[in-house]
Amino acid sequence: MNLLKIARRNIASKPLNTFLSLVLLAFGVGIISLLLLLEVSLQEKFDRNIKDIDMVLGAKGSPLQLILANVYHVDAPTGNISRAEAEKVARHPYIEDAIPLAYGDNFRGYRIVGTEHKYHEHYGVELNQGRLFEGTFEATVGAKVAEETGLKIGDTFYSAHGLTDETDVHKNHAFTVVGIYAESGSVIDQLLLTPMSSIWGVHANVEEETGEKPDDEITAMLLKKKNPLAVMMIPKLLEDSNMQIALPSIEINRLTQNFGIGMDTVEAIAILIMALSFISVFISLYNSMRERKYELALMRTMGATRGSLFTLIILEGLVMTISGMLIGLLLSRVGMTVLANVMESEFRYDLGDLGVLASEWQLLGITIFVGVLASLLPALSAVRLDISKTLADG
Repeated sequence: MNLLKIARRNIASKPLNTFLSLVLLAFGVGIISLLLLLEVSLQEKFDRNIKDIDMVLGAKGSPLQLILANVYHVDAPTGNISRAEAEKVARHPYIEDAIPLAYGDNFRGYRIVGTEHKYHEHYGVELNQGRLFEGTFEATVGAKVAEETGLKIGDTFYSAHGLTDETDVHKNHAFTVVGIYAESGSVIDQLLLTPMSSIWGVHANVEEETGEKPDDEITAMLLKKKNPLAVMMIPKLLEDSNMQIALPSIEINRLTQNFGIGMDTVEAIAILIMALSFISVFISLYNSMRERKYELALMRTMGATRGSLFTLIILEGLVMTISGMLIGLLLSRVGMTVLANVMESEFRYDLGDLGVLASEWQLLGITIFVGVLASLLPALSAVRLDISKTLADG
């Protein structure tokens, strides 16, 4: 007697009940799985890009905007700051290292950042092809930039003013690609790096129009502290300036906490949907068992044991649970792919791997366990079936 085959046929005989149970379970598992994938992926990106950056020095404004703009490059900068004043802060005895950033232009939506070699070294990014930028208007591009734009060693391109707009193109100076970085999973993948003199050179006409020297300003400076007291002392030094210090760890924690409230709410809804799906599985199996009492009694008379009937009902619950679970995992991957495409088009960020997480294995284990529990009472009812009375009642 092939119990699994019988279980599948019994499930297929109640298509509407089965469909409802599968939809509820798939949505519950899918939403929770999607949240787990999103949380892990974002946390990896946050941790990778915030590596050893203790403070960000930039123009006064929103501290969170300062972090998002200069660490993750997903927001507009708060403004420019004096290069000389920023270098004074970098020379403070409590500061161990500083990485200057100057930007304001893009190429096909990817930011062109003027900086030093310390920037890619900070993330441990290595070269894939060519060499590092050295002279003015030389650029070493990130792996993602090269892949999406088709830039190769020796290619030239013009920068466009702004971080996303491509209409105001600076055709007075062409950049030359001298190298391509290896893929690192860091923000460097999404950037084109060049000496700061390139950024100032592109905007050299600003001095003629406004009297301001572009090489007097930078966008921000990433700082690594030598002494923990730097977190308290440096902000006090900037009270009378147009600069501020933002702490990435604090701002990102605040962001994830606020984001986490929304995720917790969605997760609670998903758990409720899953609970309803298990109730649906229980009701479906229980009603099916009651309707098939005569059939089950006949199976007993034909040699089926109590254990066989028990196993049959449990198998029906497992087949429904596992089917809903697999559909849910598929839905979560579809949802993650859609979100990844949105993130890539809007922020040039890749959300990464779609493999099964360790936490998802736990989710699947819990789902199967609860599915078996939902099948347990109908299975026990089948075991206790009074064969004589059932056959007599017809």
